[in-house]
Amino acid sequence: MTTLNFSKSTDGLLPAIIQDVNTKNVLMLGYMNQEALTKTQETGKVTFFSRSKNRLWTKGEESGNFLHFVSLKEDCDQDTLLIQVKPHGPTCHKGTDTCWNTTNDVSFGFLSQLETTIKSRREEDSDTSYVASLFRKGINKIAQKVGEEAVETVIEAKDDSEELFLDESADLLFHYLILLQAKGYSLKDISRVLELRSN
Repeated sequence: MTTLNFSKSTDGLLPAIIQDVNTKNVLMLGYMNQEALTKTQETGKVTFFSRSKNRLWTKGEESGNFLHFVSLKEDCDQDTLLIQVKPHGPTCHKGTDTCWNTTNDVSFGFLSQLETTIKSRREEDSDTSYVASLFRKGINKIAQKVGEEAVETVIEAKDDSEELFLDESADLLFHYLILLQAKGYSLKDISRVLELRSN
């Protein structure tokens, strides 16, 4: 790591962006001087320099909601820190997951949006919604569709059409998301299983 440039700040403090190592959500912003950074690395608990208390302050020292230090990155100018953590409890002193009053849920980008869309379409009129019609037909029909799409994906994988392979792969994933919801699960549950297997 390059030497951090604490001298860029008149008070010797650098902003420290706190990010959940798993969800990648930003939890809070604090400030660190060299002493706070050293203590963070030595203790494994994120420590800031509190401007209001004018002293070092370990997040969670009163609440027990510690931020367990995982890794550190610096920006291109060596004057801002990105600290990745595993939070223990809510981060904000107001009891919320983040200081922006947002939940610290894992997100899979567009796939999470697609899960939400499938959930909302589940209760629609089955005459106008393909998704609703599948749910109405039950788990056997949904599982059968996943099987059909899986076979079609395998067939296209053995051919040379990239477009058809990607189309069938998308169909397979879409129907798998429907199957997950039909069973009461989501991508978060699958991600959790895979994460446990990687340990």
